Amino acid sequence: MKNIIKRLYISDLDGTLLNNDARLSDFTVKAVNGLVEKGMRFTFATARSVYSAKPITSALNINIPYILMNGVSIYNPLNDRYIKNEYISPETSSEIIGVFRENDLKCFMYKIHNDVLIAYFTEINSQVMNSFAEVRKNNYNKPFVQCADLADHADEETVYFTVTGEYERLLPVKIGIEKIKGINHAFYRDTYTGKYYLEIFSESASKANGIKYLRNEYGFDEIVCFGDNLNDLTMFEESDIKIAVGNAVNELKESADFVTLPNENDGVAKWLAENYRG
Repeated sequence: MKNIIKRLYISDLDGTLLNNDARLSDFTVKAVNGLVEKGMRFTFATARSVYSAKPITSALNINIPYILMNGVSIYNPLNDRYIKNEYISPETSSEIIGVFRENDLKCFMYKIHNDVLIAYFTEINSQVMNSFAEVRKNNYNKPFVQCADLADHADEETVYFTVTGEYERLLPVKIGIEKIKGINHAFYRDTYTGKYYLEIFSESASKANGIKYLRNEYGFDEIVCFGDNLNDLTMFEESDIKIAVGNAVNELKESADFVTLPNENDGVAKWLAENYRG
């Protein structure tokens, strides 16, 4: 009897599955959904939170939980529940906030309370206002809280810190948080703006650990992944077949088994259409 391999296909979103307008092309939606109907198990791993990841992928028939915020959370879209979260201790959060203060830089702090992701911030800016508009559009309830001091709200439910800006402005913070035990971080150039993201999370959180969880929980024999940026390197380390899109950074291409077409040319969907094995 022929052995049947249980295989998971998992893709990064921005710069990989999404086009340069941060959208799914009609071709990608049709190709992915058609293969899912044939039995393909497909999901995504992203730095995005549920508030932007779920609506932007709503046209896809996702049948496996998502990996969100660089592996901080595993989220089941079928019942809108977090399956697993990696938390940052209050003491460690205080150290992180201290580094931001030392560098006179504001950030967002995320907590998960009663299965709701809540972002705390001290100042309103255009990024926050855009998020408010998106949240209102998608009917999510009270996901943002303005406060005088993030430290007053840092507790056992804290999961994530994030900031975006110029490389030179964020670099001192990156260097500072590297001295803090118990955390990991992602520091990479944004696909759309050219600015940089600095994202801070538990040392137990990574796209790799998210894949490990899905592999063990669902009994996958093989993981096939797609990516484009530096925060996909850990995902590549845990996957059996690694595919970089044509627009990927060189470090990822060097770690890939295959390089497919760029995201703007439906690289992921076309690779799947040509190589999917049930």
